[in-house]
Amino acid sequence: MRIGDKRDENTSGSTPGDNQHRHGAAFGSKDGVCFPRLLLSLLLILLLPVSSLAANLTCSRLPMLMDRFLSNHYAMKNMTEEIKSHAIDQMTKSLDPSKTLLYESDLARLKPLLQGMFVSMQSGDCASLSQVYNVLVARAQENEALVKKILGPAYRLDETVELNINVSKRPYLKTAEEKYEFLRKVVQFQIENALLAGIDLAEAKKQQVHRYELQTMRVVERNPEKLITSVAKAFALALDPHTSYLSSENYEDLLIQTQLSLDGIGATLSSDNGFTVIEELVPGGGAERSGLLKPKDKIISVAQEGERPVDIIDMDLREIIKMIRGKKGTKVTMTILRQGERTCRFDATIMRDKIDIKEQEAKLTYEIHTVGGRQYRFGVIDLPSFYGNEKENKSCSEDVKGLLGEAKKQHVDGIVLDLSRNVGGLLEEAVLVAGLFLGKGGIVATKDSQGQVTIIANGSAASGTRGDKGKVITFPSVDPLAVYNGPLVVLTSRLSASASEIVAGALKDYRRAVIVGSDHTFGKGSVQILLPLPGDMGAMKITAALYFLPGGKSTQKMGVEANVRLPSWSILEDIGETELDYPLPVQVITPFLGIPGKAVPLWKPLEQTMIAELTARSKVRVAKDAKFAEIIKNNKIAGGKKSIIRFADLRKEVENEGGGNTKETPAELRKKARGQYVPFVNESVNVLNDMVTLGFSRPMSSRSQ
Repeated sequence: MRIGDKRDENTSGSTPGDNQHRHGAAFGSKDGVCFPRLLLSLLLILLLPVSSLAANLTCSRLPMLMDRFLSNHYAMKNMTEEIKSHAIDQMTKSLDPSKTLLYESDLARLKPLLQGMFVSMQSGDCASLSQVYNVLVARAQENEALVKKILGPAYRLDETVELNINVSKRPYLKTAEEKYEFLRKVVQFQIENALLAGIDLAEAKKQQVHRYELQTMRVVERNPEKLITSVAKAFALALDPHTSYLSSENYEDLLIQTQLSLDGIGATLSSDNGFTVIEELVPGGGAERSGLLKPKDKIISVAQEGERPVDIIDMDLREIIKMIRGKKGTKVTMTILRQGERTCRFDATIMRDKIDIKEQEAKLTYEIHTVGGRQYRFGVIDLPSFYGNEKENKSCSEDVKGLLGEAKKQHVDGIVLDLSRNVGGLLEEAVLVAGLFLGKGGIVATKDSQGQVTIIANGSAASGTRGDKGKVITFPSVDPLAVYNGPLVVLTSRLSASASEIVAGALKDYRRAVIVGSDHTFGKGSVQILLPLPGDMGAMKITAALYFLPGGKSTQKMGVEANVRLPSWSILEDIGETELDYPLPVQVITPFLGIPGKAVPLWKPLEQTMIAELTARSKVRVAKDAKFAEIIKNNKIAGGKKSIIRFADLRKEVENEGGGNTKETPAELRKKARGQYVPFVNESVNVLNDMVTLGFSRPMSSRSQ
């Protein structure tokens, strides 16, 4: 069962929906939806045929659909005023994601209409959507007229313009004058993009006028009947960030794509208030291999080979995915807006290709430290994903097992397991990898909406951990000789998610490893299932369970907190479950820690005094480290201006960069991109070195292994 599903759309695999909201979280993974290798009944993703995929969702079916969401959801079982309020907020976000269409007074008028609709639709009456539709059409026509006025014969670029692109921090427009002024800034931003792409001003103006004409046409085509689907999607998102409604069209796309091998750039995307945002780079994908892109980069235009770029701001995410995907061996050029210590705009040309599984494989390197005249050798295992493929006989747990065997032959004094870029993968592989450091015992548990707890263990779980409603699923036990029992550090970040959190959390709860990294991991601790709906209604992806660590706490929301905290490697503080709308709260179950039977641990448990000393020493080193000082400084600068675009500065930046096109080779770019992780890996090794020199070692009884 693949559980790396904290993101939206995957440009290399499945398109699970056209959710326009931030971090709608597609189920599936880097390779699209994968069928589970083990039929874990609680975790099974159901992909069943539907009888028809033709008509739209109707108003009379909305109550039944909402009842199905509530009856199957892990936590939300009844329609409450809070859920209605959340649904209305999500609906208004979908109607005007960039806050350029509706006035504050429009929202005040529309919200009571939408509130009343939850009552009237019980009798099949969605008439209020006609009034919503009329407001949208009027405002789209108004915007089109304003843009034509702005771009009249007297139009000139304004060198002083600044644009705040943080929609969540910006209020809705209050007056027509405010709208005119704001649209003037938005239009200049779009004009600037065209000019920097080599398009002359006259043509750029024509493009923008046409863009707003198309926007009006799209709004007109989004008739009241189609708005019913928007209501369903808004209701699903009101329950939690990872629950969603798939229209019949979206579901049909999904079923087709689970049977096809699609090529893309190897990135997952989300729609964030009108911007298309790169959430994740898939190891081995074209985007990652290029060295050009980073998480949180915004894509503002897309161009096919030999064609002019198409402005994609405020475009439907589903259409953008189609533009970026394509045949293997073809190229796509994306214009990127990156906001860091400086705001820059550049073009990134990526070759569409299959994911190179070799790039996902676990890799082992060595670091040598000399302390007090003695030389120490440490192994660093980089594990980008929890991969596995029975047909190709690929298994990350077997690969890690082999690397640990190699490290033992090299007589390493400790191991760093690097999960800082690992966003998930196969649950079975994650459990088996944890077993390579723990031996037998429970690794993770799930709890469903009926309260049943299922513990997943290597070999067996400790007695007394099942509870009244519990059961245990066991994987084959790890050969004790294959278990690594020496000093262990796990490197994590805010990007570490799902399966990574399960492994890091289990190793922390058993006091097996020191967790080093960002304040906490991503925090996605929920389990989703996909349920087809009857007739032509599509399907629903719904949160049906939560994951729990051996100590009894869920990974939900706060993830796994680091023992030794390092500065964030970029300004990605807005990454994580806590940044999403309506995340489910942290929950606890009875702990299932313990070694089965009366066995003695194969490893030495960490003491809190050791962790405290490691933390203190790391703080001193980080405070003196020039690279960390630069990272902290750049993050502070970027954090202060990441919402503001200054056009004059952006144009100057592009000119200084030679038109936005880098002269560095892909290999140089990739080396540069990976170089940003080096200080964090180095400090992890330093922490490991401290563990050893402070006297922490493997148990005496097992040193001969």
